[in-house]
Amino acid sequence: MKEQGSLSINSENLFPIIKKWLYSDHDIFVRELVSNGCDAITKLKKLDMMGEYAIPEDEKLKVEVIVNAEDKTMIVRDNGIGMTADEVKEYITQIAFSGATDFLEKYKDKTNEDQIIGHFGLGFYSAFMVAERVTIQTLSYKEGAEPVYWECDGESEYSMSKGAKETHGTEITLYLNEDSYEFSNEYRAREVLQKYCAFMPVEIYQAKEGGEPEYQNVKEDELRPTDKIEEYFTEPAKTEEKENEDGTKETVEIVPEQKMVKIRRRPFLINDTHPLWAKHPNECTEDEYKAFYRKVFNDYKEPLFWIHLNMDYPFNLKGILYFPKMNLEYEAVEGTIKLYNNQVFIADNIKEVIPEFLMLLKGVIDCPDLPLNVSRSALQNDGFVQKISNYITKKVADKLSGMCKTDRENYEKYWDDINPFIKYGVMKDEKFKEKMKSYILYKNLEDKYLTLEDYLEAAKEKHENQVFYVTDEVQQAQYINMFKEQGMDAVILKHPIDQPFISVLEGDDENLKFHRIDTDLSDVFKEEVSEEDSKVLEENTKTLTEIFKKALGRENLEVKVEKLKNAETSSMITLKEESRRMQDMMKMYGMTDMSMFGNEGETLILNANHTLVKYILEHGEGEHTDIICQQLYDLALLSHKPLEAAALTAFIQRSNKIMEILAK
Repeated sequence: MKEQGSLSINSENLFPIIKKWLYSDHDIFVRELVSNGCDAITKLKKLDMMGEYAIPEDEKLKVEVIVNAEDKTMIVRDNGIGMTADEVKEYITQIAFSGATDFLEKYKDKTNEDQIIGHFGLGFYSAFMVAERVTIQTLSYKEGAEPVYWECDGESEYSMSKGAKETHGTEITLYLNEDSYEFSNEYRAREVLQKYCAFMPVEIYQAKEGGEPEYQNVKEDELRPTDKIEEYFTEPAKTEEKENEDGTKETVEIVPEQKMVKIRRRPFLINDTHPLWAKHPNECTEDEYKAFYRKVFNDYKEPLFWIHLNMDYPFNLKGILYFPKMNLEYEAVEGTIKLYNNQVFIADNIKEVIPEFLMLLKGVIDCPDLPLNVSRSALQNDGFVQKISNYITKKVADKLSGMCKTDRENYEKYWDDINPFIKYGVMKDEKFKEKMKSYILYKNLEDKYLTLEDYLEAAKEKHENQVFYVTDEVQQAQYINMFKEQGMDAVILKHPIDQPFISVLEGDDENLKFHRIDTDLSDVFKEEVSEEDSKVLEENTKTLTEIFKKALGRENLEVKVEKLKNAETSSMITLKEESRRMQDMMKMYGMTDMSMFGNEGETLILNANHTLVKYILEHGEGEHTDIICQQLYDLALLSHKPLEAAALTAFIQRSNKIMEILAK
């Protein structure tokens, strides 16, 4: 007897929401329907364990997804627990989530910015995002149960009658709407299945109907009961000619004759029901970790190392976090953390669950205890979610600090790849910073790795609580050589993250200061001078300031004359650390025109011990003074930064002219 009725909530408002809004990614309906099928099979297994039902030994429990591009359909079939007519009424015709009306009222004006990320009991109804009509054929496992047929066209009316299904389980058929025909394509369907269902706990197979049949050949002894046989045939033996020791030749059999069977192509197994993260770390090999990484992230480069998360109390959380090899020169630093719930894919990079700085890694996290029946905004204030985030942070910090203490050689080997991640974590997460600040390494001028404490201890006699650093080893080579001559050291900080990172360190310790190597000149590079010589240097500074201002046409030029220990250094430019950081920040925000800042903070240092400086002091505004002043300034600038095009052209022309003067 056929039964008709209306869905038990205000469905004319529900279906537009389902079709256009409930999930921002319409392909997620595959996850919902397949996971429902997995749940139905899991329930049947539990009944079997409790002795309330006996699964036949020859029955293979599975979910099948069948697509038909000709009919524009997709079928999701399971041989799980099935439903009775009463259960269909309860779970299908009454949309099964609490407070449905309140939900509709609360979210009717919302957008994807507050996307729902989990189950509301609306999983089945996600089918109507892509289907204009949906049918259900189901038969309960219960003895004497009758099959049920249910049909709905996405409006408020449905029909239900006795069905024709002969085996327990449920079969859902989606008659796809015009905008969703893509999901009846075998390869598009497989792509979505592998995205959402690659690790679900029940075997999931994909098959294709319609079109020309496809075949494969298997050995006769590898036939399965479900195979559709087309023909038997014999594959002849494979032979090759072999030369014996005595020079004679003979034909030998490499592969013997085999009996083969041509069969319809078997359904494709989509998933791995026992993912690596679900195993105990002691059961996993290095090769398995690497193979899993390649499979999940399609990354041909091997990861540096990984952390296997395995926690049962106070919450259940498992996962693997990989530290990928980063080519910082050519690639953006961006990773992928895939979030699962009981092996069902939920989303990538949910920052409410995973600390922001961990987004630079690649990995999987499976947390069955995670509350999914809330919006993302609610997750931000969920105390349980915060505990999960804190646990992940702690495990990562423990792994890194432990490696630094017990496996320093490998820690140093990985440092260039992992240091942006660690520094970003220090900047973003206070707890991570407290655990890791003593294990941050700095490469010095001798290519050795030091901690900040090591560097400060070694340098305290010459510059206490000051750290000198290099951002460009080529451009700042002159300053590096001066440091080495005086037995001084500096650290290499040339990644874009280093500037904000050192500001964080300075903020934590008001006595600690970082200075780029070409910042204000340290007294260690200057000769000790008497009070009388000091007055002479002051007078020379006044004199040369006026001469250089006139020669360069720069009224705002700041000049200082010093007696440097290295007599071969004629001139240098130093820039106040604060001014340079301000300029770097402006460049970072796209303010490429720095003319508004002039040369603020820049000082031209002239070496009173150098021949050319002595020449200008001796000859004053002589015949060649202007050209020497201009050359000294550009030479100083070259050791500070590249010359702009016009300045470089002028420098080359001036160099040629100086050589002409010398040749006369």
